[in-house]
Amino acid sequence: MSLRFFADQCVPMEVVHRLRRGGHEVILLRDVVPPRSPDPIVIAKVQELQCILVSINGDFSDIVSYPPSLYQGIISLQLHNHPEIIPKLMDRLDKQLKLMPNMSDFTHRLVLVEVHRIRIRT
Repeated sequence: MSLRFFADQCVPMEVVHRLRRGGHEVILLRDVVPPRSPDPIVIAKVQELQCILVSINGDFSDIVSYPPSLYQGIISLQLHNHPEIIPKLMDRLDKQLKLMPNMSDFTHRLVLVEVHRIRIRT
């Protein structure tokens, strides 16, 4: 089963292409809301479209501002201004997506993707 993702404006196209090659649907922010839309507008659109948000924006990994219990799912790629690690991050994410193949696996979860580990917060 494929997953439905919403790529925040900060997500590199390399990530989008990799998710699509994996058979997943990826909606780009720029296709549904104006670029540089404030975070509350972005997350509201994600919820409306029933997607899992993919972002490198650290704001979305703040569980106080964006409690996972309120959302369909958030994936935060911990890029830390090092685009050279994207292939390793995506390898790690691909493995996790095999363990979590359904949209419901992400509901009420924040998935923090790092090169050496995945952390899941609820």
